[in-house]
Amino acid sequence: MAVLTEEQTMIRDMAREWADNESPVTAFRRVRDTAPAAMFDAQAWQAQAEMGWAGILVPEEHGGAGMGYLSLGLVMEQLGRNLAATPLAATAAAAGAILIGGSAAQQAEWLPRIAAGDLVATLAVDEGPRFAPDRIGAAVNGGRLTGTKAFVAEGDGAGLFVVAATDGLYLVEKGEGVTVAPRHLADARSHAEVRFENAVAQKLDGPADLVTRAADRATAIVCAEMLGMAESAFAQTNDYLKTRVQFGQPLSSFQALQHRMAKMFTELELMRSVVEGALEAIDANRPDVSQSVSLAKAVAGETLRLVSSEMVQLHGGIGMTDEHDAGFYLKRARVLETMWGNAAWHRERFARLSGY
Repeated sequence: MAVLTEEQTMIRDMAREWADNESPVTAFRRVRDTAPAAMFDAQAWQAQAEMGWAGILVPEEHGGAGMGYLSLGLVMEQLGRNLAATPLAATAAAAGAILIGGSAAQQAEWLPRIAAGDLVATLAVDEGPRFAPDRIGAAVNGGRLTGTKAFVAEGDGAGLFVVAATDGLYLVEKGEGVTVAPRHLADARSHAEVRFENAVAQKLDGPADLVTRAADRATAIVCAEMLGMAESAFAQTNDYLKTRVQFGQPLSSFQALQHRMAKMFTELELMRSVVEGALEAIDANRPDVSQSVSLAKAVAGETLRLVSSEMVQLHGGIGMTDEHDAGFYLKRARVLETMWGNAAWHRERFARLSGY
């Protein structure tokens, strides 16, 4: 478990309190049922920005806090506990790419708007059904980008796209040459197919592996959300087993169920260790960032799949209904498992990067 500073502890506790009081799962249910165009509550997003969360990664000179990825992960974990529908993860991923590869002018133009919550941004990489950053067809000719991105998180409400092309990352503002078509996935969150046809594009002149670095940071942010989801799903299931009575005894008294809960608990502890380790590796700019991120995503994907599935099963018949929250965790889990590469993809990558 990461050792937190006093400031990080404060922001974690503040995020937990806000999520519990202002953004419980009922708030997500309301977004799902009302289906706003951007698929998130604009007022809730503005409240998050006012608390400084949109600018956690943004340096102070651009209106942010410059607190780093571990601090952002603490907030995402607390929001993930309650399935908060927020563009924070996508916007932070885009901000991270601009921080790595953006010029001083580009950073001055976009980062203050991101930190203020005035602009939702997102990172657009995937062009097919699976994460494949080495297979990019989008191309730029004469400062104009053409291509299609198949699954862009928060694409419905984004005003700025950080787009992977054959020769790096480009900034594309929503407008002429950009067509957004919503995709309806199981988690009832914003995912869009975005078509670029001769759209004006500004290149991010970062390192040669800019796409990889940006994707790694986006992956780590998603892992933090997955950690919060897994922790909450486990806690809710544990509470249910302690109160549900069968054959005159609480379910928690049955040894077989105790074993299943014990396995989940140990897997959750491992998940926390590797997720926080990946966030710390990014903050420290360690050379093993990619290995740490792949380890975290592989463990996070498998652990969240286990816990979300057990949540549904151990809640019995009620867990299969829409009235209960268990299905929401399972559906969001299945989407996040595949986002930025599934467990199999990251296990293979970890082995390759480690020389095996």
